[in-house]
Amino acid sequence: MPTPREIVDFSEDPAPPGASPWVGPKATERIELGAADPSWPARFDAVADRVRDALGPRALELHHVGSTSVPGLDAKPIIDVDLIVADPSDEAAWLPPLEAAGFELRVREPWWQGHRMLRSGDPVTNLHVFGPESAEPWKHRVFRDHLRRDAGDRERYASAKRAAAEQANRRGETTMDYNLRKQEVIREIYDRAFRAAGLI
Repeated sequence: MPTPREIVDFSEDPAPPGASPWVGPKATERIELGAADPSWPARFDAVADRVRDALGPRALELHHVGSTSVPGLDAKPIIDVDLIVADPSDEAAWLPPLEAAGFELRVREPWWQGHRMLRSGDPVTNLHVFGPESAEPWKHRVFRDHLRRDAGDRERYASAKRAAAEQANRRGETTMDYNLRKQEVIREIYDRAFRAAGLI
């Protein structure tokens, strides 16, 4: 488990020179935000069952994160899932079973907490793979739980998402670009969430 200091730290190791996180072509897609859908938790449950069936005990933890995990929050209709495995770098141990279950590796950035991201459809899912010592999944859960409790910050985040989506779509940017456009508001909300959780 990461320390509180690691959880609240936003410093990131840069990619090595010439390295790209993308597996295959750099992805661009239109950012389509929709109203909260009460079926999203059940869709997560279905995805979680697929992952557990594929990996068995190698799936140490599975968490529904991101905007579809927050009731009442506008979101892209994409289920974000954090999967914790013993060693993300040991892809032979977990990637082939997930590929057989219909997941496709899209992002590999071992320089950033060992992160990998896989995509699947029906429902459209981003499956983020981390190790037990990674701080990012803890950030995701603190942020999610804060937004579930705090209606004001939930609306601030929704407004930032709508503005970022409009700009990203107009410029034909990637989802990573869209995420960067939200970053200032996200960091402000994180600060309040960390303080509420006693992490700072």
